[in-house]
Amino acid sequence: MRLFTRYILREVISHALLGGALFTFVLFMKDLGTILELVVRNSASLWEIGRIFAYMLPNALTVTVPMAVLVGILLGLSRLAADSEITAMRACGMGAWDFVRIVSIVSIAALTFGIVNSVYFAPRSAAGLLALEGSLKSSQASFEVQPRVFYEDFKNYVLYVQNVTPATGAAIWHHVFLADLTEPATPHITTADQALVVNGDDQTLRMHLMNGGQHQISANDPNQYDVSTFSTMNLPIQTGAQDDTHVSRVDTPLHALTLPELWQRSYASGAVKSKARPYAIELNTRFSYPFACLVLMLVGVPLGLSSKRGGKSTGFVVTILLVLTYYVLSLVGVAFAKSGTLYPVVGVWGANLLFGIAGILLLQQLSRGGIALSIFSSMGQALSRRVLSLFHKGEGDDEGMRTPATVAAFVRRTFRIRFPLLLDDYVMGEYAKNFGLVLSALIMLFIVFTFFELIGDMIRNRTPLITVGDYLLNLIPFILSQVTPLCSLVAVLITFGALNKSSELIAMKSSGISIYRIVTPVLVLAAIISVSLFAFDEFYLPGANRRQEAIRSVIKGKPAQTFLRPDRKWISGQTTTNGEPTRIFYYQYFDADKNSFANLTVFEFDPATFSLTRRIFAGSAHWDDAVHRWIFENGWQRTFTGETTATFQPFTLNTFPEIREAPAYFKKESLQSQEMSYTQLSRYIDDLRQSGFDTKRLSVQLDRKIAYPLITVIMAILAVPFALSMGKRGGLAGIATAIGLAITYWVVDGLFSAMGNTNTLPALLAAWSPDLLFAMAGSYLLLRTQT
Repeated sequence: MRLFTRYILREVISHALLGGALFTFVLFMKDLGTILELVVRNSASLWEIGRIFAYMLPNALTVTVPMAVLVGILLGLSRLAADSEITAMRACGMGAWDFVRIVSIVSIAALTFGIVNSVYFAPRSAAGLLALEGSLKSSQASFEVQPRVFYEDFKNYVLYVQNVTPATGAAIWHHVFLADLTEPATPHITTADQALVVNGDDQTLRMHLMNGGQHQISANDPNQYDVSTFSTMNLPIQTGAQDDTHVSRVDTPLHALTLPELWQRSYASGAVKSKARPYAIELNTRFSYPFACLVLMLVGVPLGLSSKRGGKSTGFVVTILLVLTYYVLSLVGVAFAKSGTLYPVVGVWGANLLFGIAGILLLQQLSRGGIALSIFSSMGQALSRRVLSLFHKGEGDDEGMRTPATVAAFVRRTFRIRFPLLLDDYVMGEYAKNFGLVLSALIMLFIVFTFFELIGDMIRNRTPLITVGDYLLNLIPFILSQVTPLCSLVAVLITFGALNKSSELIAMKSSGISIYRIVTPVLVLAAIISVSLFAFDEFYLPGANRRQEAIRSVIKGKPAQTFLRPDRKWISGQTTTNGEPTRIFYYQYFDADKNSFANLTVFEFDPATFSLTRRIFAGSAHWDDAVHRWIFENGWQRTFTGETTATFQPFTLNTFPEIREAPAYFKKESLQSQEMSYTQLSRYIDDLRQSGFDTKRLSVQLDRKIAYPLITVIMAILAVPFALSMGKRGGLAGIATAIGLAITYWVVDGLFSAMGNTNTLPALLAAWSPDLLFAMAGSYLLLRTQT
């Protein structure tokens, strides 16, 4: 019996560790880019980056540990059942409760770890993450300011810098424009030829300005205008209002409370029930998720033992369904508890109670026999067969059904070529089957995680299920584009790992076929997928992304978004090279339909010293198509010479022919890179660049639109030598290798993207460096492989 115990535990634990690593990696993916940018900006040390990862991990493990336990039990037992090993063990006298006793060792260990993590590590890590974010705010600010970009995240200030030079522990800004918006209608302006910027204490940024001036105007009387110049001046700016991207969870202050604090606020005498409810919910949640390891074990054991024919594919399908069901019930219960419909204990523990009862009933069915388990098993097998039927042609299939083999035969007959041959058909068919299975599994996984994220908003905003379904359907194309390279990697590892395990590769090579010739059809198919992925991104994906973003706003309860941004209040004028003054436009409102401004101010600067030379204000301004000029109404203009006002001219109606920016110049669109094709994004970048908007990230994304699809082929090349080096260790080793390679790629890709986003590397090099590095590594390993 001890031998059986070790054997079953080894199978369950190996699958649980792989599942836990995969789920945790998926949760970390969305924050990886933000964290890597901290590394590139040098605004956080490697020690601080390590602390961020360490602080984020406990909160992620709270969710992923129960999922990992369920994956380990279902996949491990399903594999044993598919190979009839469960039947052999039961023939030796093992009963259903013996399997529960063995598997419960893993569940109890996970429960213990989960409680310690949830009660001790998670709140302390949340508090540590809060403190670390606060300390990083001011250090990030000086590095986030980029040239020719309006930076509006300082409290009551708007900053514009024409050039930035990094320095050790500081930054040097050239041609600085700083607007104090304490009085938005009459901003106070500070200009400087240069500024030395260092990070101060208490979330402040200290600027040492050189060779500049200040302009102050009365809000009530435009005749009261003060101008002063300076050779040097120190100016602190508060960064506390900066809109950083928080990498912690939304409810971090609540999660940061210790267990005694939660207990005191939840159940202390005299506590108001409505105010104590959130603390009581959090207190119960810290114990309910760890105990999910036990209740999911009770459900997973009978379902895993009953998966006789479906194997791992059935186990994975059932895992996704159970995880989705459990977390939906859990989140629904929490939502009802927050609304006061249910007591916190009932709402939080309801899902555990229901799954515990279901697990006990299924175990009784397994011991005595019944139809419940056969129904679950049949559902999983039916879904698995449905997916497999897409890639296999059975005896009863129609003659017109398209499979990789029939398509290859048609190509050979039509074009009279000798590729692909029969062996190529077989290898391509296995690769296509594994690719489709992995792609379907990852799409299901991402949909489940997305549904978890949105369930609270669905209940709060009473979103119809049909709306959520429409959103998830439009999200599938985006998921497909993101996971296709990973699917190519996993499919190659599984395909050649299986061929190697069954000695089919040895048979092929013994017939005189080189390993390079064997992998050629897979690389050709991967290249076709790569080209298709680019075409998919060019013609279909942008529209689907726009639709899913619009529906997501509805689910989140946000107002309908518009792509035009007439609310942008700052924009720089057209770039000139003939010595004309530099212009900055500031307005309180712009009507894009009528081409009119309200409270428009135009600042003109000397291009050499960046001192303010003229300031124009108009209560309103509109575009006249007849004269092709802006008509300024009810305003004034001032020109400056040093510390004095050279001229002051009020006007009722005036035009300035030198201001040639047409209405279309101010109608900038606010679009995300994934909502545009390559051509649209290229034009969008050109349009924004001359207007003083940040285009670094968009430039990197433009080059990645070509570089990213190509990684599908590169991943296939890289996977071949790893698959051949695994020997006969099977698909589990292949999946583990795939997870490791995927993590490596995403870290490298995120690091280079962050370097491009911060101007550390040119956009072209930032986008293509991961492809080049992995292509060189894959080619080197493939060339060293024995043929």
